[in-house]
Amino acid sequence: MLIGDVARRCGVSTRMLRHYDTLGLVQPTGRTHGNYREYSTDDIRRIFHVESLRTLGLSLRQIARALQDPAFTPATLVADLIRQTEHRLRQQQELLDRLRTVDASTPDDWPGVLRIVELLHGLHSPHAARRQQAILAPTDDTPVPTELLADAILTETDPNVAGALHWALARTGDDALTHLAPATTAPHPDTRRRAVRAIAEIPGDHATAILTRALDDPDPAVRAHAALAAGLRGATTAVPTLVTMVATGTNDVDAADILGTLAHDPAHTDQILTALTDELTAPTADSATRIRLTQALADMPPDAARPTLHRLTHDADRTVALLAAALTRAHAP
Repeated sequence: MLIGDVARRCGVSTRMLRHYDTLGLVQPTGRTHGNYREYSTDDIRRIFHVESLRTLGLSLRQIARALQDPAFTPATLVADLIRQTEHRLRQQQELLDRLRTVDASTPDDWPGVLRIVELLHGLHSPHAARRQQAILAPTDDTPVPTELLADAILTETDPNVAGALHWALARTGDDALTHLAPATTAPHPDTRRRAVRAIAEIPGDHATAILTRALDDPDPAVRAHAALAAGLRGATTAVPTLVTMVATGTNDVDAADILGTLAHDPAHTDQILTALTDELTAPTADSATRIRLTQALADMPPDAARPTLHRLTHDADRTVALLAAALTRAHAP
C-alpha cells in the first residue's frame, strides 16, 4: 500500500509518515519499481500502535523504545506520565480559576485585568507580608474580589494574614457568606474551621444562622468556634456546646463568660443552670471537670446560682467544696 493510501486509511498525514520513516519508527518494508514507499500489513499495524501510544502522551523517542526493546516495561513510564498529566491538569485548573476570577470581577479595561492578576500573584505569594499587603492595599477602583478573599482564607495559615482576610471579608457582608457558607460542609475539618472563624467576624442574622448549623459539625474545634461566635450573638442554641467546652476545658473561660451573659436573661437562666448542674453530677465528671463547672457558676446571676453553690459547699470533693464556699461568700447579699 502506497503512502497516500496509508495516510487516508490510518488518519496520519504523509508528512508524519515520512517523519516516522526518518526516525526509524515505522519504515515501510517495501519499495515499488518507481522507488515509492510501500507499506505492508504489519507496517500499518505498527502505525496504529504508534498512534495509540501517542494518545497516552508518550514522545516518539519513548514510543520507539517501547516498540523496539522487548525488555522494556511500561510501569515506570506510565507512572511518570500520570504524574506529568496530573501536574498539567493542576496548571490548567489554576489557569481556569484565574480566568474565572478575572471574568467575575468584570474589569472595564486592561488595567483592571492587570490589577486582578497582580492581586492573584500577591495572594498566592509564598511570603506572608506580600499576601497581607495585597489584602490591605487595594486601589479604590479595583477592590479585592470577595471570591478571592474567601478562597484565600480557607487555606491561609499565617495568623496575621488571616486577620487581614477576616477584616476584609467582614466588610463585604453577605457577599462573603455566599462563598464561605459552602465551605462549612467541606470534607476537611481545617477548611470548615477556617470558614467558621471567618463567618464569626461577619455581622447579621444570615451569618448567625450559618454558625448555628455548624454547632452540629462532627469536629469539636468547629463546634467550639461556632458556639463562641453564636453565643456572643445571643444564640442559646450554643448553650449545650458551651457547657461541654467548660467541662472539657476547651476555651472554658470564654465559654463560661458567654454562658454567664446569656444566663442574665431570665428566659434562659434555668436552662443554663440545669445544663451546668447536669454536667456537675454526671458520673463521668472528674475533679478537674467539676472544678471548672463550679467556677462557671460564678458568672451566673447570684440569686440563681446561690442554691447550687450552697449544696456544693458540702461536696465530697474538698476542692470543689472550698471553691463553692468561696463563691457563696462572694455571692452573699
